[in-house]
Amino acid sequence: MTSNSSTSPRTEILDVLIIGAGISGIGAAHYLTTEHPDKTFEILESRHAIGGTWDLFKYPGLRSDSDLHTFGFGFKPWMDNQAIADADRILEYLNEAVADDDLTGKIRFHRRAIGADWNSVDQAWHVAVADTEKGDDAPTELVKARWIFAGTGYYNYDEGFTPDFPGTERFAGQIVHPQHWPEDLDYTGKKVVVIGSGATAVTLIPSMTDDAEHVTMLQRTPTYVIPLPREDAIANVMKKVLGPNLGYKLSREKNILQQRFVYEAAQRFPRPVKAIIRGTNRAMLGKDFPLDPHFKPPYNPWDQRLCVVPDGDMFSALRRGDASIVTDRIKTFTEKGILLESGQELEADIIVTATGLNLQMFGGMSLALDGEPVDLADTVAYRGVMLSGLPNFAFAIGYTNSSWTLKVDMLCQYWCRVLQHMDARGYSSVRAVPNPGMETRPLLDFGAGYVQRALARLPKQGTVKPWTMSMSVYADRSQLNRGPVDDQFLVYERNVPAVAEAPERTAV
Repeated sequence: MTSNSSTSPRTEILDVLIIGAGISGIGAAHYLTTEHPDKTFEILESRHAIGGTWDLFKYPGLRSDSDLHTFGFGFKPWMDNQAIADADRILEYLNEAVADDDLTGKIRFHRRAIGADWNSVDQAWHVAVADTEKGDDAPTELVKARWIFAGTGYYNYDEGFTPDFPGTERFAGQIVHPQHWPEDLDYTGKKVVVIGSGATAVTLIPSMTDDAEHVTMLQRTPTYVIPLPREDAIANVMKKVLGPNLGYKLSREKNILQQRFVYEAAQRFPRPVKAIIRGTNRAMLGKDFPLDPHFKPPYNPWDQRLCVVPDGDMFSALRRGDASIVTDRIKTFTEKGILLESGQELEADIIVTATGLNLQMFGGMSLALDGEPVDLADTVAYRGVMLSGLPNFAFAIGYTNSSWTLKVDMLCQYWCRVLQHMDARGYSSVRAVPNPGMETRPLLDFGAGYVQRALARLPKQGTVKPWTMSMSVYADRSQLNRGPVDDQFLVYERNVPAVAEAPERTAV
């Protein structure tokens, strides 16, 4: 990608440029601050505030779908009584983490990295940075950094996924995507249809029933839904009795073990787990509620992520009759609502398309090596931290079958050990190089639609360590916490005196 115009480049070269001030970026900044306090770094954030997902989404009831004893950072105890926590509590926690490490002055808001080009002569990334407040025609800024840490997550913050539903132009009401929730949306006394069956839909349903006339979940494919207590009574007692640090550490280990047990049981014994989930649904909804087809997914548990409902709130809304579920396919939107293939018409004043996300790596930033564009689909993840062939480039993708942050903590610590190794030996760059002809497979082994739609554009993973994207905390404790930083796949280079002035590039 080529910028239209540019300002004069900054003369200094940062040690690290962190992209994104969400959970991953804040985590990386913490470990950089504590493990490498002398390194210079900045955090670029394209939006106006920290928090990533937790600041972007504004829909009713927004909350975590993982417990905060594992979704919180390893270095900062989660002390709130809520384990399945509301968004405002998570944002407060993240702001505290920023304040604890005095990171506010390091964050540059309204700054988007649109392209990065590795310059071999000066051994640094040349990053074209746009001011998101000034628009596409504004000049870009050139920032140089020895390392890039991409803490951007993996989905497009600008646009969610909405299928091309026929007849949407005919609908007389309002159509809303949860990623772009209007702050002034009034659904009081109105009929609402929520299209979707994932985490967003099961959050919205009970949250809207107090004010809406009725809320209907319209799903094409059912999802496994399980209730969890909003508060973890055991964890709260441990933190009170043992103190915040030890109590949090033990609560974290307890919940990691619980998560892993459920996942492994679902993978090895899907039929009994299906039966347990079905029995739980029956107990929550009552014997007269028809479980089929609404709670009978056509796949095994954890082939896609389980949906958690705190204190069974969605089941309560269904049991009261404030909400309902329809399992069918959409034929067309109509003036009054949605006509289904079965012939049934759902009347609606507001339709919410909770239909998923669009994946986008590194915030859409393009990459190049000495001016040659990099196709991410040609790269392979190394230990889930680096990509093959890219010097001094780290990224963060958390777990899909457990809490995101558990992975971020470990990969950041591994990355800091790489930096320490480089400093001790005078290395200026490192890149991962796989064996020629290594077999690869998709980066994420996950059946969710938003993942499947994007796999062809994503990096790959290998079939053997250290080229696998582990989704196990216990495996990563071996691969990351105890993994070597100088194995046969890592190629380090030492500083080489420049024989010519490094060319300035603002086009990537």
